[in-house]
Amino acid sequence: MGIKITGTGSYIPNSIEKNEDFHQHQFLNADGSKIDYPNEVIVDKFKSITGIVERRYADDQLVASDLGFLAAQKAIDDAGINAEEIDYIICAHNFGDVKANTIQSDILPCLASRIKHRLRIKNPKCVAYDILFGCPGWVEGVIQAQAFIKAGMAKRCLVIGAETLSRVVDKHDRDSMIYSDGAGASIVEATEEDGGIIAHESASFTYDEAYYLYFGNSNNKELCPDTRYIKMHGRKIYEFALTNVAQAMKDCLEKSGIDISEVKKVLIHQANEKMDEAIINRFYRLFKSKAPEGIMPMSIHKLGNSSVATVPTLFDLIRNNKLEDHQIHKGDVIIFASVGAGMHINAIVYRY
Repeated sequence: MGIKITGTGSYIPNSIEKNEDFHQHQFLNADGSKIDYPNEVIVDKFKSITGIVERRYADDQLVASDLGFLAAQKAIDDAGINAEEIDYIICAHNFGDVKANTIQSDILPCLASRIKHRLRIKNPKCVAYDILFGCPGWVEGVIQAQAFIKAGMAKRCLVIGAETLSRVVDKHDRDSMIYSDGAGASIVEATEEDGGIIAHESASFTYDEAYYLYFGNSNNKELCPDTRYIKMHGRKIYEFALTNVAQAMKDCLEKSGIDISEVKKVLIHQANEKMDEAIINRFYRLFKSKAPEGIMPMSIHKLGNSSVATVPTLFDLIRNNKLEDHQIHKGDVIIFASVGAGMHINAIVYRY
């Protein structure tokens, strides 16, 4: 028996926010002081580091659970299954449903329950719950789905990552340009085929690292001090990810028993182009090897960082031949890896 992803779907919002759209923003330092450089310089430097040219924002009438539903329906259709036979719906997110132009998160009921409701699934034994695990949430959801199937508690699970980060950013913070909205979903089920999930690795670093990503005040000190926005210590995250994600990927691959020469694609959370390049190079150096050309597909340039949605969306795009110069074929070995608030890291070695 193998445990495989038999269907995928994603929802990429239509609204495009280009880098030049930030030229009129009022960017401030964390202490509220004015930044000495003009916005054009700030934006150009941002692009050179992150690789982001544009990002997607959800339409005002949609919330994260709507995006998750749209991605989930595609995954169900792609797998060709009866939704009533899904045993678990696991929805990864970080901020719940945040309506446009509001500051309150809504997670009652949980997003997985809302998505199950939208899918019109009647079966009460289809258990729906949310997972809060930072950006690695979808990968962790797949790991949990595998555990349920191995334990005999489930045969088929729907794992979703959905987020509208554009609604929790401080527009006076340069880091706000990183974030975007989107959703990705997958059907994970037991099959009679070989392959699928071969090994996984997961860890939470909280002793010193718990608040590398956090909720904090706006850089604009004239705004309400009680309103919080997503904030991060970028340099600390970069250094943490460079060491720990590469090591988690190495540990996972060694656990799988597969040689690094067999790896065809590495799908890393789309957080920052330079950071991901550094991680993949460090990973291959751990095996005294050089990263092959085209090993690491990237979607961040056009889609930005949609947190839990980046990895499943990237996988869906490749499966459907929608990412130029990247294909996967039956038998190919893929590594999924992510890092995010917590600080959490995880990885999966998967044979397609």
